[in-house]
Amino acid sequence: MRILDSFATGRRSNLEVLDGVELVEGDIQSYERAHTAVVGCDYVLHQAALPSVPRSIQDPLTSAAVNTTGTLNVLLAARDAGVQRVVFASSSSVYGASTALPKREDMIPLPISPYAVSKQAAESYCRAFSHVYGLECVALRYFNVFGPRQDPQSQYAAVVPRFITAALTGNRPIVYGDGQQSRDFTYIDNVVDANLQALTAPNAPGETFNIACGERYTLNTLLTLISDITGVTIDPEHRQPRPGDVPHSQADITKAKRLLDFTPAIGFHDGVRATVEHIASQQPAASSAQ
Repeated sequence: MRILDSFATGRRSNLEVLDGVELVEGDIQSYERAHTAVVGCDYVLHQAALPSVPRSIQDPLTSAAVNTTGTLNVLLAARDAGVQRVVFASSSSVYGASTALPKREDMIPLPISPYAVSKQAAESYCRAFSHVYGLECVALRYFNVFGPRQDPQSQYAAVVPRFITAALTGNRPIVYGDGQQSRDFTYIDNVVDANLQALTAPNAPGETFNIACGERYTLNTLLTLISDITGVTIDPEHRQPRPGDVPHSQADITKAKRLLDFTPAIGFHDGVRATVEHIASQQPAASSAQ
């Protein structure tokens, strides 16, 4: 196994749980680094990205350079190295302004943030490489992935670790809007399973799949669940909605079930509980005070 990482957003400590891993340190914006990482490999799981809608609004050029041009580098390197299949981490954000629920892969993407545009463009490159070069490419549209080891300290941190950390440290979580916006929260183990299925599924190349649980919960429901698990009364601070955020998101996972044999094994409640337990274990002082 070989990993390419620039550690721009990741942490080296996350690799400590893996044995026998060869690390190639570098950026997917470099073709040379990408080629070094994929040469001799049969399969590539392309998870690298510069995440966050707000970050892309502040700096759309860098988001495009990493997420779109970086993906093109990975695809070119994979083609040149004779890789059999690339599984690409896309995003539910590509659905954007579409109000229909649940989201299906055959809907026309209507991205409303630079991040979403960069992911849609990368998807299109994957589709083109499948058709033009015969490189098997599979795009997985993730819906609000959460779980242990997400960084809750970043200003661009995902909502689940931010809310949990606020509860455990006695701070007020920030909610942009009234908290009634809803998401199809997807525990990380389900995403890992989907990637492994996508590596070998015979009818997956050239296709795009929603990866989620097929359910949606409001941010207020998430806060209530965290409060119940931690025993902490949570009083959120409400601010104005952020540009680029969509009000509701829910996936139709019928296609993934049919072609990837994908079934989410861990639901919302169990996933949040596992994430609370992990974050609490990293904050012994906060945990013992409960």
